[in-house]
Amino acid sequence: MEERLSILLCEDDENLGMLLREYLQAKGYNAELYPDGEAGYKAFLKNKYDICVFDVMMPKKDGFTLAQEVRAANSEVPIIFLTAKTLKEDILEGFKIGADDYITKPFSMEELTFRIEAILRRVRGKKNKESSMYKIGMFTFDTQKQILSVGEKVTKLTTKESELLALLCAHANEILERNFALKTIWVDDNYFNARSMDVYITKLRKHLKDDPTIEIINIHGKGSLFTLPTAMQISSLAIALRPTTQVVGLPRCLALSI
Repeated sequence: MEERLSILLCEDDENLGMLLREYLQAKGYNAELYPDGEAGYKAFLKNKYDICVFDVMMPKKDGFTLAQEVRAANSEVPIIFLTAKTLKEDILEGFKIGADDYITKPFSMEELTFRIEAILRRVRGKKNKESSMYKIGMFTFDTQKQILSVGEKVTKLTTKESELLALLCAHANEILERNFALKTIWVDDNYFNARSMDVYITKLRKHLKDDPTIEIINIHGKGSLFTLPTAMQISSLAIALRPTTQVVGLPRCLALSI
Protein backbone atom coordinates (compact mmCIF):
# COMPACT_ATOMS: atom_id res chain seq x y z
CA MET A 1 0.00 0.00 0.00
CA GLU A 2 1.38 3.39 -1.02
CA GLU A 3 2.28 5.66 1.89
CA ARG A 4 0.10 8.77 2.21
CA LEU A 5 1.93 12.05 1.79
CA SER A 6 1.90 14.28 4.88
CA ILE A 7 0.90 17.94 4.88
CA LEU A 8 1.54 20.39 7.73
CA LEU A 9 -1.42 22.80 7.63
CA CYS A 10 -1.33 25.94 9.80
CA GLU A 11 -4.49 28.06 9.69
CA ASP A 12 -5.99 30.12 12.54
CA ASP A 13 -9.47 30.30 10.98
CA GLU A 14 -11.00 27.22 12.61
CA ASN A 15 -13.75 26.70 10.02
CA LEU A 16 -11.46 27.13 7.02
CA GLY A 17 -8.78 25.00 8.62
CA MET A 18 -11.15 22.10 9.26
CA LEU A 19 -12.57 22.33 5.74
CA LEU A 20 -9.07 22.26 4.25
CA ARG A 21 -7.99 19.35 6.42
CA GLU A 22 -11.05 17.27 5.59
CA TYR A 23 -10.78 18.03 1.88
CA LEU A 24 -7.07 17.15 1.72
CA GLN A 25 -7.68 13.94 3.67
CA ALA A 26 -10.45 13.04 1.23
CA LYS A 27 -7.90 13.54 -1.56
CA GLY A 28 -5.63 10.96 0.03
CA TYR A 29 -3.24 13.16 2.02
CA ASN A 30 -2.41 12.89 5.70
CA ALA A 31 -3.16 16.51 6.69
CA GLU A 32 -2.40 17.73 10.22
CA LEU A 33 -3.98 21.05 11.29
CA TYR A 34 -2.52 23.52 13.80
CA PRO A 35 -4.12 26.87 14.78
CA ASP A 36 -0.99 29.00 15.06
CA GLY A 37 2.64 29.20 13.97
CA GLU A 38 4.06 28.23 17.33
CA ALA A 39 2.13 24.94 17.49
CA GLY A 40 2.92 24.33 13.84
CA TYR A 41 6.66 24.74 14.39
CA LYS A 42 6.66 22.32 17.33
CA ALA A 43 4.86 19.76 15.17
CA PHE A 44 7.33 20.29 12.33
CA LEU A 45 10.28 19.51 14.62
CA LYS A 46 8.63 16.30 15.85
CA ASN A 47 7.30 14.89 12.57
CA LYS A 48 8.22 14.49 8.91
CA TYR A 49 6.14 16.36 6.34
CA ASP A 50 6.21 16.30 2.55
CA ILE A 51 4.83 19.84 2.14
CA CYS A 52 3.75 22.77 4.36
CA VAL A 53 0.72 25.03 3.88
CA PHE A 54 0.85 28.17 6.07
CA ASP A 55 -1.59 31.01 6.57
CA VAL A 56 0.35 34.29 6.76
CA MET A 57 -1.65 36.09 9.45
CA MET A 58 -1.64 33.86 12.54
CA PRO A 59 -1.42 34.45 16.31
CA LYS A 60 1.71 33.73 18.38
CA LYS A 61 3.84 33.29 15.26
CA ASP A 62 2.94 34.53 11.76
CA GLY A 63 3.40 32.48 8.61
CA PHE A 64 6.48 34.36 7.42
CA THR A 65 8.31 33.83 10.74
CA LEU A 66 7.23 30.18 10.79
CA ALA A 67 8.51 29.67 7.25
CA GLN A 68 11.87 31.21 8.12
CA GLU A 69 12.28 28.84 11.07
CA VAL A 70 11.18 25.86 8.99
CA ARG A 71 13.63 26.84 6.27
CA ALA A 72 16.44 27.04 8.85
CA ALA A 73 15.63 23.49 9.96
CA ASN A 74 14.90 22.06 6.50
CA SER A 75 15.82 23.83 3.26
CA GLU A 76 14.08 21.28 1.02
CA VAL A 77 10.47 20.94 2.23
CA PRO A 78 8.07 22.88 -0.06
CA ILE A 79 6.02 25.74 1.44
CA ILE A 80 2.75 27.27 0.21
CA PHE A 81 1.38 30.48 1.73
CA LEU A 82 -2.34 31.18 2.13
CA THR A 83 -3.14 34.84 2.60
CA ALA A 84 -5.60 37.66 2.14
CA LYS A 85 -2.69 39.97 1.39
CA THR A 86 -2.51 40.95 -2.26
CA LEU A 87 0.17 43.64 -2.15
CA LYS A 88 3.10 42.91 -4.42
CA GLU A 89 5.54 43.60 -1.55
CA ASP A 90 3.92 40.94 0.64
CA ILE A 91 3.97 38.36 -2.14
CA LEU A 92 7.62 39.10 -2.90
CA GLU A 93 8.44 38.82 0.80
CA GLY A 94 6.95 35.35 0.83
CA PHE A 95 9.04 34.23 -2.12
CA LYS A 96 12.19 35.78 -0.62
CA ILE A 97 11.68 33.69 2.50
CA GLY A 98 11.56 30.61 0.32
CA ALA A 99 7.92 29.98 -0.55
CA ASP A 100 7.24 27.63 -3.46
CA ASP A 101 3.80 29.11 -4.10
CA TYR A 102 1.45 31.81 -2.85
CA ILE A 103 -2.37 31.61 -2.92
CA THR A 104 -4.57 34.59 -2.12
CA LYS A 105 -7.93 34.18 -0.38
CA PRO A 106 -10.58 33.39 -1.39
CA PHE A 107 -9.44 30.35 -3.36
CA SER A 108 -10.98 27.05 -4.39
CA MET A 109 -10.07 23.75 -2.76
CA GLU A 110 -9.36 22.38 -6.23
CA GLU A 111 -6.82 25.13 -6.90
CA LEU A 112 -4.98 24.35 -3.68
CA THR A 113 -4.76 20.62 -4.42
CA PHE A 114 -3.72 21.38 -8.00
CA ARG A 115 -0.83 23.51 -6.76
CA ILE A 116 0.16 20.96 -4.11
CA GLU A 117 0.25 18.20 -6.72
CA ALA A 118 2.26 20.37 -9.12
CA ILE A 119 4.87 21.20 -6.48
CA LEU A 120 5.18 17.60 -5.28
CA ARG A 121 5.52 16.41 -8.88
CA ARG A 122 8.26 18.96 -9.46
CA VAL A 123 10.06 17.88 -6.29
CA ARG A 124 9.83 14.22 -7.28
CA GLY A 125 11.05 15.13 -10.75
CA LYS A 126 14.14 16.79 -9.33
CA LYS A 127 14.87 13.76 -7.16
CA ASN A 128 14.55 11.44 -10.15
CA LYS A 129 16.44 13.71 -12.49
CA GLU A 130 19.78 12.02 -11.88
CA SER A 131 18.58 8.73 -13.32
CA SER A 132 15.96 9.78 -15.89
CA MET A 133 16.50 9.02 -19.55
CA TYR A 134 13.85 8.71 -22.22
CA LYS A 135 13.78 6.97 -25.59
CA ILE A 136 11.64 9.23 -27.82
CA GLY A 137 11.23 7.63 -31.23
CA MET A 138 14.67 7.92 -32.85
CA PHE A 139 15.91 10.20 -30.05
CA THR A 140 17.50 9.60 -26.67
CA PHE A 141 16.82 12.29 -24.06
CA ASP A 142 19.11 12.57 -21.02
CA THR A 143 17.35 14.82 -18.48
CA GLN A 144 20.36 15.08 -16.19
CA LYS A 145 22.74 16.33 -18.88
CA GLN A 146 19.89 18.07 -20.75
CA ILE A 147 21.02 16.39 -23.95
CA LEU A 148 18.84 15.25 -26.87
CA SER A 149 20.64 12.94 -29.29
CA VAL A 150 19.85 11.11 -32.51
CA GLY A 151 22.60 9.21 -34.30
CA GLU A 152 25.71 11.41 -34.31
CA LYS A 153 23.71 14.59 -33.71
CA VAL A 154 23.79 15.85 -30.11
CA THR A 155 21.77 18.89 -28.99
CA LYS A 156 22.32 20.60 -25.65
CA LEU A 157 18.95 21.84 -24.36
CA THR A 158 18.35 24.84 -22.15
CA THR A 159 16.91 24.21 -18.68
CA LYS A 160 13.41 25.29 -19.73
CA GLU A 161 13.56 23.19 -22.91
CA SER A 162 14.63 20.17 -20.87
CA GLU A 163 11.93 20.66 -18.21
CA LEU A 164 9.21 21.10 -20.82
CA LEU A 165 10.33 18.09 -22.86
CA ALA A 166 10.46 15.93 -19.71
CA LEU A 167 6.91 17.02 -18.85
CA LEU A 168 5.74 16.21 -22.38
CA CYS A 169 7.39 12.79 -22.12
CA ALA A 170 5.56 12.13 -18.85
CA HIS A 171 2.28 12.88 -20.68
CA ALA A 172 3.09 11.27 -24.04
CA ASN A 173 0.06 10.59 -26.26
CA GLU A 174 -2.25 12.47 -23.91
CA ILE A 175 -3.08 16.16 -23.60
CA LEU A 176 -0.69 18.14 -21.40
CA GLU A 177 -2.89 20.92 -20.05
CA ARG A 178 -1.44 24.36 -20.65
CA ASN A 179 -2.13 25.76 -17.18
CA PHE A 180 -0.63 22.69 -15.54
CA ALA A 181 2.58 23.00 -17.59
CA LEU A 182 2.86 26.73 -16.86
CA LYS A 183 2.39 26.32 -13.11
CA THR A 184 4.71 23.33 -12.97
CA ILE A 185 7.61 24.96 -14.83
CA TRP A 186 6.98 28.72 -14.70
CA VAL A 187 5.01 28.71 -11.37
CA ASP A 188 2.57 31.33 -12.73
CA ASP A 189 0.25 30.93 -15.74
CA ASN A 190 0.23 34.62 -16.69
CA TYR A 191 0.21 35.96 -20.27
CA PHE A 192 3.95 36.51 -20.52
CA ASN A 193 4.82 33.02 -19.31
CA ALA A 194 2.28 31.58 -21.75
CA ARG A 195 4.02 33.36 -24.64
CA SER A 196 7.36 32.08 -23.34
CA MET A 197 6.01 28.53 -23.32
CA ASP A 198 4.89 28.92 -26.95
CA VAL A 199 8.44 29.89 -27.89
CA TYR A 200 9.88 26.80 -26.19
CA ILE A 201 7.30 24.53 -27.85
CA THR A 202 8.45 25.90 -31.22
CA LYS A 203 12.09 25.26 -30.30
CA LEU A 204 11.34 21.68 -29.27
CA ARG A 205 9.56 21.04 -32.57
CA LYS A 206 12.73 22.12 -34.39
CA HIS A 207 14.90 19.89 -32.21
CA LEU A 208 12.65 16.88 -32.90
CA LYS A 209 12.08 17.45 -36.63
CA ASP A 210 14.50 14.66 -37.66
CA ASP A 211 11.86 12.10 -36.63
CA PRO A 212 8.66 12.73 -38.66
CA THR A 213 6.65 10.35 -36.45
CA ILE A 214 6.94 12.76 -33.50
CA GLU A 215 4.58 15.73 -33.26
CA ILE A 216 3.70 18.38 -30.70
CA ILE A 217 0.16 19.43 -31.56
CA ASN A 218 -1.58 22.47 -30.10
CA ILE A 219 -5.08 21.64 -28.85
CA HIS A 220 -7.00 24.91 -28.81
CA GLY A 221 -8.20 25.87 -25.34
CA LYS A 222 -6.57 22.80 -23.78
CA GLY A 223 -2.82 22.49 -24.20
CA SER A 224 -0.36 20.35 -26.14
CA LEU A 225 -0.50 16.77 -27.40
CA PHE A 226 2.89 15.06 -27.70
CA THR A 227 2.24 12.27 -30.20
CA LEU A 228 4.61 9.35 -30.57
CA PRO A 229 4.37 6.02 -32.41
CA THR A 230 2.79 3.42 -30.15
CA ALA A 231 4.12 0.47 -32.15
CA MET A 232 7.72 0.81 -31.03
CA GLN A 233 9.96 -2.24 -30.93
CA ILE A 234 10.21 -2.68 -27.19
CA SER A 235 12.17 -5.93 -27.37
CA SER A 236 15.28 -4.40 -28.95
CA LEU A 237 15.05 -1.32 -26.74
CA ALA A 238 14.82 -3.38 -23.59
CA ILE A 239 18.14 -5.02 -24.40
CA ALA A 240 19.95 -1.89 -25.51
CA LEU A 241 18.85 0.65 -22.93
CA ARG A 242 20.21 1.19 -19.45
CA PRO A 243 18.00 0.18 -16.49
CA THR A 244 17.05 3.81 -15.85
CA THR A 245 15.76 4.45 -19.36
CA GLN A 246 12.05 4.97 -19.91
CA VAL A 247 10.50 4.15 -23.26
CA VAL A 248 8.15 6.96 -24.24
CA GLY A 249 5.25 6.50 -26.59
CA LEU A 250 4.22 3.00 -25.59
CA PRO A 251 0.78 2.21 -24.23
CA ARG A 252 0.69 3.23 -20.57
CA CYS A 253 0.83 -0.38 -19.36
CA LEU A 254 4.17 -0.80 -21.16
CA ALA A 255 5.69 2.60 -20.42
CA LEU A 256 7.71 1.30 -17.51
CA SER A 257 11.32 1.62 -16.41
CA ILE A 258 13.10 -1.30 -18.01
